[in-house]
Amino acid sequence: MLDQLVQSVVQWYMSHINYGTIAFLMAVESSFIPFPSEIIIPPAAWKAAQGELNIYLVVLSGSAGALLGAVFNYYISFFLGRKLVYRLAGTRFMHAMLINADAIEKAEVYFVKYGKISTFIGRLVPAIRQLISIPAGLSRMRMRDFLIYTALGATLWNVILAVLGYFLYAQKNVLHQFYKEITYGCIVLGLAFLGYLVYHGLKKEKPDSIRR
Repeated sequence: MLDQLVQSVVQWYMSHINYGTIAFLMAVESSFIPFPSEIIIPPAAWKAAQGELNIYLVVLSGSAGALLGAVFNYYISFFLGRKLVYRLAGTRFMHAMLINADAIEKAEVYFVKYGKISTFIGRLVPAIRQLISIPAGLSRMRMRDFLIYTALGATLWNVILAVLGYFLYAQKNVLHQFYKEITYGCIVLGLAFLGYLVYHGLKKEKPDSIRR
């Protein structure tokens, strides 16, 4: 019964993947909401391998969405300022989004170390990818440079994920053979991720970790 439920959810998700949903979900992923791009672009590339979508438009819509989410983070940081951003990072809501003062500071250090090109490199680095737009906004990075580097980094990352999706389609016989094992593995990972979100949402920020 569990297998049937999961299969129904997967079929529903796959049937609703289009260029609009790709752009929307990638915008969410690129903002402060923890939604992995690994479950957006590869399934879309799988559909492209079947001829239902165009692989170039999959990458293009994914990059457009990622850019939109990054611009959202940029302007939120730009207008709120550093002190308020760090104060918000100490709230339980932001902890549930896997964001805290340490994560913001790590992104800031990365930005200071590598300069504006960090908005390109950072799109390829886990735990930095979604947050690199925040120090860019705090430092009031030139918008033209921000858009160029972010678009290039997001596109490169989406190309990597799209190639992965194509590879998985080529291995579809193996996937069907181990469907049950893969299904249960995904369920375990999903529950673990949900528990991780709950833990971070309830975890309190240490007083001395709030940056001023």
